[in-house]
Amino acid sequence: MMFSKNYRRLVFVWGVALLSASCAGVDLPADRSTDMEMVGTAGSTVLLTQGRTKENEAEAVPSLPPGPITISVNEAVLLCLENNRSLVVERLTPAIRQTAEEQEKAVFDPVLDAEVSAGRVKGERLARSGSETEAYTSDTADGAISLERYFPSGTSVALEADMAYTDSSLYDDSFFEARLGMTVNQALLRGLGSEANLVRLRQARLDTRMSEYELRGFTESLVAEVERTYWDCALSRRQIEIVEESLKVARQQRDETEELIAVGRLARSELAAVQAEVAAQSQALIEARANEQSFQLKLLRLLNPPGPDLWSREVKLIHQPTLPRIEMEAVERHVAVSARMRPLLNQARLDLLRGDLELVKTRDGLLPLLDLFATLGKSGYANAFGDAVGNLDGNNFDALAGVRLAYPIFNRDARARHRQAQLSRKQAEKALDNLSQLVEMDVRSAYIEVGRTKQQIDASSVTRAFDEEKLRTETEKLRVGKSTSFLVAQAQRDLLASRIAEVRAIVNYLKALIGLYRQDGSLLERRRVAAPGREPVSLSRK
Repeated sequence: MMFSKNYRRLVFVWGVALLSASCAGVDLPADRSTDMEMVGTAGSTVLLTQGRTKENEAEAVPSLPPGPITISVNEAVLLCLENNRSLVVERLTPAIRQTAEEQEKAVFDPVLDAEVSAGRVKGERLARSGSETEAYTSDTADGAISLERYFPSGTSVALEADMAYTDSSLYDDSFFEARLGMTVNQALLRGLGSEANLVRLRQARLDTRMSEYELRGFTESLVAEVERTYWDCALSRRQIEIVEESLKVARQQRDETEELIAVGRLARSELAAVQAEVAAQSQALIEARANEQSFQLKLLRLLNPPGPDLWSREVKLIHQPTLPRIEMEAVERHVAVSARMRPLLNQARLDLLRGDLELVKTRDGLLPLLDLFATLGKSGYANAFGDAVGNLDGNNFDALAGVRLAYPIFNRDARARHRQAQLSRKQAEKALDNLSQLVEMDVRSAYIEVGRTKQQIDASSVTRAFDEEKLRTETEKLRVGKSTSFLVAQAQRDLLASRIAEVRAIVNYLKALIGLYRQDGSLLERRRVAAPGREPVSLSRK
């Protein structure tokens, strides 16, 4: 009798618990739909991930006046991060991956199910007298509503409410049935506990983090490409200046040669060499200008400045190739930084953690399916709807409890999946070791390249000084008749090459530094660019 009186209260309490259960027990991450990663360089910030409103987007991207664009290296990086279309595409990837997290969270969301149906049957049946048939008409209506939720513990709870109505010509009164029930199913082996049931959600979370490291790696490559292109463009413009100066000197040399020939101090055959040198310098100037135009187009594509006539805009560079004052650290320091910051390594570590979760899932799949289930229901019967609901306090009830067992005889599919997960986990571990070695080799190779290009600067400077002296000497000797125009032209050509080589050595050194910082994963930090994936991945976290 106590069960009959308190049953509805018990079901109500379970229903409240089902509706008000907090998602905190599901180990869900905080909602990051409104989070925004910031990027900053040279004191400015732009949004690196999606989620901009029209207002803050207008503030983040400065409007550029029409005409030439005058920028420094830092400003070029900032402009690229704000406007580059390839980066705009990559920014969407983390948000796309995060939708998989929402899908996995939905597994633990309450599900409301409702159904209403009505029908009529007109037929015949054996008469109650037992000797003839009689016609009858039966009208029925059914309504059911249920609220079900699956919990990470492996527990499924459902609340059910049913109402059935029957009106038959065989009976004088209509018949109403009301039922309120609750069903609980608890996994005892396979699917027991949050460790197994939250695997897919945690894997989706790792996939989102992987996409953030992918975005960081892409951003590093993009920043490095912008800086390299900036210095290539600066080199090409400096090369134009050097060739123009050399062409001017060659024309002066041609004019002086013609004067010396006119006064009889040189033979007319000496004129061919200086004329050939003027033609060669003119050809070199054409090539230098074409290279400069190509690099400017590439830089414009990377920067993608807002405004019309993208390809016709001129880019003026503030910074010129100069030797930076940098104290190089030991190579071991760069190797240690790469072990923490290189996005590729962090992605590989996340893949290893994902493999650990896959082992948890496949290990759970080896277990038999053993569920404990129980259903409790309370029914009320009457010839009116209100009376049927009121009679739920009566003595009518239904109860069902039991155990469900299922297990494949050989269970080969689950065993194969678990073996595959074990091998994949081992492969990921070996791949991480191999990748770590490759990254260290890349860092050490980039460090050697920095040292080589630094030494080339000193060597090219000495070569340029000797070539200047050689040209001065040959020019003086030509004026007194002790040299030839050919030797002067050759000395002038050597000086041109050494001057360009000196500037190229500085640019190569700057690009080698960029390559080293990209290889050790510190490029964004050194440029004061904040991006997702800044924190290293710890393998101790499961």
